[in-house]
Amino acid sequence: MISREKECTPMNVAVLTVSDTRTTETDTSGQYLVDRLTEAGHRIVARNIVIDDVYLLRAQVSAWIADARVHAIISTGGTGFTGRDSTPEALAPLFDKQIDGFGELFRHVSLVDIGTSTVQSRALGGMANKTVIFCLPGSTGACRTAWENILKEQLDSRHRPCNFVPHTLAGKE
Repeated sequence: MISREKECTPMNVAVLTVSDTRTTETDTSGQYLVDRLTEAGHRIVARNIVIDDVYLLRAQVSAWIADARVHAIISTGGTGFTGRDSTPEALAPLFDKQIDGFGELFRHVSLVDIGTSTVQSRALGGMANKTVIFCLPGSTGACRTAWENILKEQLDSRHRPCNFVPHTLAGKE
């Protein structure tokens, strides 16, 4: 439930696309997230495409976690089971706390769209240094599912009974 009595606190968000092949021009998933976040009143403070390499992913996300201007990080890609998919292995060790319910809920709501193939999603979320991090699959459909069913509300400070904004530096400004 969204409380219309309060103003929405905009978050500063970094969007990361994990891909060996996408460019800014072909990154439909990253662009979908940028568009929805901007429409919701959030600010995109960083956007990057990084190849699926554990150490390059950790370096980029660690830099954003250390940057007080970044309140949230959303990554798309690298959460499957191919040999190169390494987003969970790269980013989970950076979390101070895991958001177990995010992956569970994502797979639950994905069941409607992709059936039992949802078990192959390793979507995950966590908190690190007062930064909320969500790791989504690389398809635009998966990003839409996550945004419409989870992230739109959980990144909205007016959502009740709770949301992630107060746990980030956005909630402290």
